[in-house]
Amino acid sequence: MSAQESSWNRGWVVTGAAVGINLILGVLYSWSVVGKALAKQWKWSQTDAALPFAIATAAFAVMMVFAGRVQDKIGPKFVAMLGGLLLGAGLISSAFTTSPVIMALTFGVIGGCGIGLGYSATTPPCVKWFPPSRKGMITGLVVAGVGLSAVYMAPLTNSLLSHGFTIPQVFLYLGCGTIVGVCLLALLLSNPPMGYVVPAVAASTRTGRISTGPDLNWTDMLRTPQFYLLWTMFVLAAAPGLMILGNLANITATQVMVQVDSKPVGWNAGFILVMVMAAFNTAGRIVGGAVSDRIGRTQTMVLAFLLQAINMFFFARYTTQATLIAGTAFTGLCYGTIFTLMPAAMADYYGLKNLGVNYGCLFTAFGVAGCTGSLLGGRVKDLFGSYSNAYVVVAGMLLVAMVLALVTHPPRVPAEKREPAGIAV
Repeated sequence: MSAQESSWNRGWVVTGAAVGINLILGVLYSWSVVGKALAKQWKWSQTDAALPFAIATAAFAVMMVFAGRVQDKIGPKFVAMLGGLLLGAGLISSAFTTSPVIMALTFGVIGGCGIGLGYSATTPPCVKWFPPSRKGMITGLVVAGVGLSAVYMAPLTNSLLSHGFTIPQVFLYLGCGTIVGVCLLALLLSNPPMGYVVPAVAASTRTGRISTGPDLNWTDMLRTPQFYLLWTMFVLAAAPGLMILGNLANITATQVMVQVDSKPVGWNAGFILVMVMAAFNTAGRIVGGAVSDRIGRTQTMVLAFLLQAINMFFFARYTTQATLIAGTAFTGLCYGTIFTLMPAAMADYYGLKNLGVNYGCLFTAFGVAGCTGSLLGGRVKDLFGSYSNAYVVVAGMLLVAMVLALVTHPPRVPAEKREPAGIAV
């Protein structure tokens, strides 16, 4: 086997490990099932049930800034391990409280910080092993793990709860599994060695529209207006998906009525919808990356934001099982593209060398989107008895994001601001 083939294979091993870690970190996206159980069994309000999820997304996003910088300095392996330990500790400690405030600290702050650490260590090492023409595709594969996790995490959580396991027991099992799984997979993560040159493959078959930008550090990046445009787009585009995801089990139970013993009752199948959204969320991440490698990030963003806005405008009318499944699937498809397009756009604009910390800065938008989306849905439901007004609000947010995507272009970077690349690409 040639050195080039060996390096190529090593890149796929790192990518596979990163996908596996993200599959575990995606425990966050099973919260819709847990939140419904908290509201039903412990009589929490919808706002209280959404609070730990909202805090977790915020802590996840804030930690990404610091974790990304550490990952850039010391590599991904130990950062991912620490993330797995913290997330597991947050889940386990959640088993010993019934308070929304305390759980916001255990699952929200501790668990969210663990997710941020682990997630920061997955995408950067993977894209460094492959050429720029594969950047969107590799990013899509890696982040697809988070979306796909709910396909097994939601039914697993629902199965445990429905077979007599208590909410504390579920937290304990998830926490222990997280620690073991993440720590083992983290051993396979690594950056390429200094001076590594990516394999020269298939570059000529691409359109040539996608390239890696000049390497800027985070302080210079923050001086460019493009960063703030991308950050705002991230908030506006992610909040709708997070609102649906964080409240999906309750949306299902209140928006769709089915006949049980000749009486209309809410459709008690929220975990199925979580699986549907997760599957299409995953597909959106992979397809979005591949499409954006060919037609460009901007065109893909505009298309995804516009289609999602139309979907949100009609979401209140999805009152049958078939229409709600279709609407949820489409929500997941469009929502998933964000998590491929944003890190790929950061690499396009600001290079690969500091991608960990640079994307970490951008990812603070996810925390704002999580608080905005999940709490907006719960609050509107508590006040008005339905989610209809929330759908209209987030549809408007998506249209604004679409306009911002149209006016955002790569920054012009003076030569003296460019850092020497640490990895040849």
